[in-house]
Amino acid sequence: MRIVPLITAFIVAIVLFGLVIERERFFALLSDLSPREEVATLSEAATPEPDPVVETASNEIEDGVVRVMAKRSVAQEVGTQVRLRGETEAARQVSVVSEVSGKIISPPLRKGAFVEAGELMCSIDPGTRQSTLAEAQARLAEAQSRRPEVEARIPEARARVLEAKARLEEARINATAAERLSQDGFASQTRVANTEASVQGAQATITTAEAGLKAAEAGLDGLTASIESAQAAVTRAQTEIDRLEITAPFAGVLETDTAELGSLLQPGGLCATVIQLDPIKVVGFVPETEISRVEVGALAGTRLNEGPDLQARVTFLSRSADPTTRTFRVELTVPNPDLAIRDGQTAEILIQSQGVMAHVLASSSLTLNDEGTLGVRVIDADSTAQFKPVKVLRDAPEGIYVTGLPDQVDVITVGQEFVTDGVTVAPSFEEVIQ
Repeated sequence: MRIVPLITAFIVAIVLFGLVIERERFFALLSDLSPREEVATLSEAATPEPDPVVETASNEIEDGVVRVMAKRSVAQEVGTQVRLRGETEAARQVSVVSEVSGKIISPPLRKGAFVEAGELMCSIDPGTRQSTLAEAQARLAEAQSRRPEVEARIPEARARVLEAKARLEEARINATAAERLSQDGFASQTRVANTEASVQGAQATITTAEAGLKAAEAGLDGLTASIESAQAAVTRAQTEIDRLEITAPFAGVLETDTAELGSLLQPGGLCATVIQLDPIKVVGFVPETEISRVEVGALAGTRLNEGPDLQARVTFLSRSADPTTRTFRVELTVPNPDLAIRDGQTAEILIQSQGVMAHVLASSSLTLNDEGTLGVRVIDADSTAQFKPVKVLRDAPEGIYVTGLPDQVDVITVGQEFVTDGVTVAPSFEEVIQ
């Protein structure tokens, strides 16, 4: 039946509770129910041999001083590293697309092939583009051939303007002389009228000459515009022809096949994707709490899931945090001449940072205060216990490396759970081996 084991367990639990938790009351009750000799014998037989460390740490002296075990710790400089998880990333990656439309007339290159910078990847049928270029060149040549003739008209028109101005000046002088002679009675009114008519004719000649000059200059401007338009047409046609051959922008590996022979490409159509793997980047993301420990140029190491460990330096540290994760992008540049490292491999990154002063403590020395803050209990100059928060740097075989404490401090290693801030303690110090 199940009731018997339950009753047995209940009785054993009561006995253990009395022996461990309420030992004094338990034996006092037994002393009232049994002769003193039997109680003494039972007490000696049931009480285990006391642990000197636990008894020393938990027993309270009559004057209120608690005995604890402590360690005098001296800070030492510890080299620290920022550990990140990241991945490899191609130094450059570009999707090479077509800028013109046309049919592919070149055989395709298969993915995985290595291409050099400037190597042909896709060739497009030129169609009528050569004819368009020849027509634009002919219009340009025609416009340029007319330029000397049009330019020669401008000096001639300017000379006519100067000649007309000279005749106007001469006519004005004659008119003035005739007017004075007429006033003295030495010239007739007919002569005066003729000189005035000569002045007006000279002015009309100037107007005509200036109009001719403007027409010649306008003709030159129009011809210049025609030449520039023809030159632009030639440039467009030549650019169209130059874009018929799509080449690799840099040396790298084809991540996709190039466009298939006979396929039709439109502007924006993909010819191929090229990635550069030498050198390759190792990318990680640094949290806000560690960003002050990382700087450009710092020595770093990276370990891939497969392959040897690699050393590099930090080549980029983002100044802007990711809005979602609140982390900062950091990049390492690693040589990859044999292309053994692939894009997208998981990597572990260790970035060297400046050394800090830290204490090496046993993990059992750590405790929590009422607010849940991690720290240790230390002994101040008045032999009272005080809680000090700490920051754990890393775990090591010799102990836990922590910061946030003075350079020399007495840390309670046993009994820290039995005291609070301000409690007077009587420490027994451990032997410190540095």
